[in-house]
Amino acid sequence: MLTELMDTAAVIKTPDLQSEAFINQAYIEGLLDKAKYTGDDVIRRILDKAERFEGLNHIEIASLLTTKNPAHIARIFSIAGMIKRHIYGNRIVLFAPLYVSDYCVNRCGYCSYNCGHEFNRKKLTMDEVREEVKILEQMGHKRIALEAGEHDTECPIDYILECMHTIYDMKFENGEIRRINVNIAATTVENYKKLNDVGIGTYILFQETYHQPTYDRVHHSGPKKDYAYHLTAFDRAHLGGIDDVGGGVLFGLADPYFEVLGLMIHNEHLEEKFNVGFHTISVPRICPAAGTDSAEFPNMVDDATFERIVAIIRLAVPFTGMILSTRENHAMRGKLLQLGISQISAGSSTEVGGYAKRERQEHSNPQFFVNDERTALEIITELMDDGYIPSFCTACYRSGRTGDRFMSLAKSGQIKNVCLPNALMTLSEFSLDYGDGPFKKKAAAAIARELPGIANEKIRLKAAANLEKISQGKRDFYF
Repeated sequence: MLTELMDTAAVIKTPDLQSEAFINQAYIEGLLDKAKYTGDDVIRRILDKAERFEGLNHIEIASLLTTKNPAHIARIFSIAGMIKRHIYGNRIVLFAPLYVSDYCVNRCGYCSYNCGHEFNRKKLTMDEVREEVKILEQMGHKRIALEAGEHDTECPIDYILECMHTIYDMKFENGEIRRINVNIAATTVENYKKLNDVGIGTYILFQETYHQPTYDRVHHSGPKKDYAYHLTAFDRAHLGGIDDVGGGVLFGLADPYFEVLGLMIHNEHLEEKFNVGFHTISVPRICPAAGTDSAEFPNMVDDATFERIVAIIRLAVPFTGMILSTRENHAMRGKLLQLGISQISAGSSTEVGGYAKRERQEHSNPQFFVNDERTALEIITELMDDGYIPSFCTACYRSGRTGDRFMSLAKSGQIKNVCLPNALMTLSEFSLDYGDGPFKKKAAAAIARELPGIANEKIRLKAAANLEKISQGKRDFYF
């Protein structure tokens, strides 16, 4: 059966990947249907391949998605945990979103920013941007995801660029925001060049759903309704010089297995065309938001299915970062960290001006409701208690280790020699600058425990020397 599927792919997949229409609905649906009959021996060989950190193609992924054999499912979870530990160790990268504008011309059925919704919309002034960033820096954040609705008049590309300049220009006693990832609407090659020139980290864009009939149904009007233009945004980003891109879907809009295969085929398309796929994959699920009705979404994903999806994605793309948003509650976050998630947000607000409003205890109107309302320090402390190393590292972006350069280092296994020391140094900074007494003790113990695990002796000794300098008040060391 697997051979038959591969023969089918040769007929259907190859021509599509040479054009803009590289997502073929009939092919994906047929693949899922045929994959149900994949034999146990074939699935065992697929899992053996995953266990060797070789990744999986979308044909193999379909077989794992559709298997109902409890033994296979248990092994999927086991291998996902093993891959997570081997490649990422116990490091968890922290970030926070920064919403700068909720003006939007799109009418999307799942989003509270829908232009048909009546509320007092807002765009931050540069002084308000500075106020938000100051609060984020006081939480210890060094990496943010800048978010905005699509509105060429109220929120043109020049406004986004001005926000980025403003943020990068801010310097604080304990540091600054060192990496700005950007999540804005699909745009032109010229605009992506402008973002690249300012110093974007990763360009993030969710396809929302790869199932075009569903896409057409939930995108009622606006430029985002153009499925093909949205789908090819990463192609234009690469042409504009941005080689770090992050994909994702909003699970719950269409069949979740279809969405996983859409993500994987999109990743393969980018690898074939630009020699590098997604730097990160985000896995948000539909959750309640003002102006949306959950009953309109019959494909909402239950927890057990969601855990399995995360685990299979980890098997499929072992070296790709996986991001979990604040849509997930405390318990689910804990489970998914073990299965493959490598980045989480902490202390987040999903509202324009929300950090300042939270400090003033004002009423909020978020894009979606946050299900983990703990403070950044509470989340980071629990990560420490659970044996993780919170990392505020931004070194790869600042050292030019992006795109295929990052992936080649990751796949060689050498990325560990920079990730762990960088994580420890940023943890030391955070502890000294933002931690309370108990946290400082935990951080010191964790650093002492983890430092000997740096395999490269030269880097280990240099990291130890840098940690001593950090304790003396110096900052911002990285490999």
